Amino acid sequence: MARRAVGGTGVKGAIRPELRLPALERYEGGGLEPDGDYDGLEFRESDFAGQDGGGARFMDCALTGCALDGTRLSRARVLDSVLAGVRGVGTDLAEATLRDVELTDARLGGTQLHGAALERVLIRGGKIDFLNLRSARLKDVVFEGCVLVEPDFGGARLERVEFVDCALKDADLSGATLKDVDLRGAASLEIARGVDRLSGAVISTAQLLDLAPVLAGELGIRVEG
Repeated sequence: MARRAVGGTGVKGAIRPELRLPALERYEGGGLEPDGDYDGLEFRESDFAGQDGGGARFMDCALTGCALDGTRLSRARVLDSVLAGVRGVGTDLAEATLRDVELTDARLGGTQLHGAALERVLIRGGKIDFLNLRSARLKDVVFEGCVLVEPDFGGARLERVEFVDCALKDADLSGATLKDVDLRGAASLEIARGVDRLSGAVISTAQLLDLAPVLAGELGIRVEG
């Protein structure tokens, strides 16, 4: 698929996932299993709270309205799948792989995605509080119409990542590496730490003015009058 430049700026736009799920079979099993293999299944309103699916593989699956409170999915692989209306606090997806995934209207808090790899992922709608993406790798990821409260991108690598009508509140970019990151479409842009890591991102003139006090503080510039 050809990549596109965003707004004529030379910034490469993200490649979005193009999902065409096959006819799915309703999941009738019990709970998740570590290293489980789930292919072509629909999980609807399932309660996976506190369960252990570490290392599991989800391929061509749909998870709709599922509860993921404290669910362990570390090192899981979620491929060519849709997660819609999932909710939960403390979901553990550390070092997981998400590729060609759509996450829509999620209500999540304290989700652990540190060390994870996200490629061709669309996160649309919903609200995610305290998202931990430390040392994660994001490539071709779009945040659209969602609210991210205190997301932690510390030490992460972001390449071809777009924020579209997305509220970014008190983000931490400490030690992050940005390449072709488009923040111009963010509905709000608040950076608590790591404003010096914005090299490799493009922002709007209005956003630059909003960030001026933070930038001045980072550079040790005293503004008076």
